[in-house]
Amino acid sequence: MSQKKTTDIPVAQLLKTEKKDKVFEDTKPVGDFTFNAKVADVFDDMVSRSVPFYEELQRMSCELAADFAQPNTNLYDIGCSTATTLLALDRVIDPAVKFIGIDNSADMLEKARGKVQETGTSREIEFVRADLHEGFYIENASAITMLLTLQFVRPLFRERVMKMLYNGLNDQGALIIVEKLTSEDTIFNRLFINHYYDFKRRNGYSETELTQKRQALENVLIPYHMEENVELLKWAGFQHIERFFRWYNFCGIIAVK
Repeated sequence: MSQKKTTDIPVAQLLKTEKKDKVFEDTKPVGDFTFNAKVADVFDDMVSRSVPFYEELQRMSCELAADFAQPNTNLYDIGCSTATTLLALDRVIDPAVKFIGIDNSADMLEKARGKVQETGTSREIEFVRADLHEGFYIENASAITMLLTLQFVRPLFRERVMKMLYNGLNDQGALIIVEKLTSEDTIFNRLFINHYYDFKRRNGYSETELTQKRQALENVLIPYHMEENVELLKWAGFQHIERFFRWYNFCGIIAVK
């Protein structure tokens, strides 16, 4: 494992934006959620206000990735969005580790490239546009981060995606995922969802926005039970699996090959 220190992870700085998420304030009927230009433009605000402890989840994921990233290997961020994770990792990972960000949204990748340019980093970061449902290529990976991405992969394809990640990891390599969950127990599922919507209300989202986004995500974001995620990792071949974060219906899991 790498001994790189992880004391300077500027997550809050990377998420600073004056562009506020107003994507779902309109009462007109909405279609399925997509990571289009309108979403990409306000994504940093959207995710900061929609995911509990998002900054801390980023920090924890980076710290764990730094424990496993090795020189002369690759680090992949699957669903890299606006490159927040990659740029946070840039401060704490050996420069001999190559960074590769994968996303299926051209608009997100455009934002990612712009953010990388603004930071002035000297690290070369490769961005690849790929649809996870159609397959993608992973090789020589010592660490993979996949934050809030697997939940957007249709369940029919999740086994194939997970196997590709596992096969692309080197021995002792780590996969770090963050996912939204659903609970097998309907009582807890209802309670956790209610508390989650209270969290979003505290962050300024209106009832209209909550309703509109819920409808837009209904057929797009399909969360698994915690046990289903763990079983998927075991099926792919991971021998060491641990949960490092849990907040109601959100979790962080690390799996080592």
